[in-house]
Amino acid sequence: MNLYLSRPGVMSGAGSSLAELWAAVTAGSQDGIGRVTTCTGEDFFAARIKDDALLPSGAQYDMKIMRIENAALEQIRGDVLAAVQRYGASRVAVCVGSCDNGTEFSVAAHRKFFADGEFPADYSLEVQGADYVATFVAQKFGLEGPCAAFSTACSSSAGAVIKSAEMILAGIADAAVVGGVDIASDTTLVGFNSLEAVSDEITNPFSRNRKGITLGDGAAFFVMTKDPLPSSGGIDVRLLGWGESADAYHATSPDPRGAGAQEAIHLALERSALMPQDVGYINLHGTGTKLNDSMESKAVDAVFGDVRVSVSTTKPVTGHTLGAAAALELAVCYCALVENHGKNRHNIILPRQVWDMERDDEIPALNFVDARNPGGEHGGLKACLSNSFAFGGANACLAIGL
Repeated sequence: MNLYLSRPGVMSGAGSSLAELWAAVTAGSQDGIGRVTTCTGEDFFAARIKDDALLPSGAQYDMKIMRIENAALEQIRGDVLAAVQRYGASRVAVCVGSCDNGTEFSVAAHRKFFADGEFPADYSLEVQGADYVATFVAQKFGLEGPCAAFSTACSSSAGAVIKSAEMILAGIADAAVVGGVDIASDTTLVGFNSLEAVSDEITNPFSRNRKGITLGDGAAFFVMTKDPLPSSGGIDVRLLGWGESADAYHATSPDPRGAGAQEAIHLALERSALMPQDVGYINLHGTGTKLNDSMESKAVDAVFGDVRVSVSTTKPVTGHTLGAAAALELAVCYCALVENHGKNRHNIILPRQVWDMERDDEIPALNFVDARNPGGEHGGLKACLSNSFAFGGANACLAIGL
């Protein structure tokens, strides 16, 4: 069975539409990243979405994360309604990846509790429910199919994509609204800083000088169906396959050998019936931490060997959007396929990695798309991979193609 992906709706610090996001990642523009000051007084670089770019969401608890989610969902409204009309509301599922759990409201509420001994009158534990970002989607569009939220850190929305596919293939649903949303809240920034994972510069992935991550707000949503939807414009992008592994090496540190990541990539290629030479581009997880970049380089090198597939990480442009990262980066891969459809190898434009280009000699050399190599080396673009590797060894790789 074919699994089709609609044109995605996206919202990020790098752009408030798919076109803006694509323009930013291909130009390597870091205009969406700036210094922010948290409630603790600490300063960080982050790709936050400006509040004035967001409209009220209509959610019962109208937090920033809900406004970000709603902005992305509005961009796919036509495809959601088309799926409902075609299959019926009870046959459209919802799968959303996120890690935030209402920190905007919960932190303020707990501060009041510690100061006054009581929560604000309008505060409810419901706002901290992991399901809230998924429940909102179902309520917004009147969907009655299965509704699930996924919280496996940086691979959350990859898990949502995979479960949507499994539901459709199993006959549980005919379509799904799928994606992810997260924010670089003060809690997130301070929390990652306590792990000594946040860079004091904009992230510099795979460089020998890399210092850590730069966080960001973001959301991306697709409609996945058994049949093409109106937004395809005649260019049908399909989910070809996926791979997952759970190496459980450490709560926060990846397996330095990259064995779990390698297994996820192998499984994605196997399920997709792709050979390494069939892949034209890989969007790397590429967080900019010492261990993640090292193990991912080893994993990609082990799978692809002498096949010089073009690779880049877009996190120096979008920031690391955590639970939304897999969906946002899948949207980048979607654009890579659509925007390069029908082009030969000399005209293909791919997302550019922004880094200082000082290679780490201790890890395998990959074929980065960057200022020195803007077009990569490939003979056309028919399939892309998107890597997402999370805390706890929750590894995922998604394969999409034409």
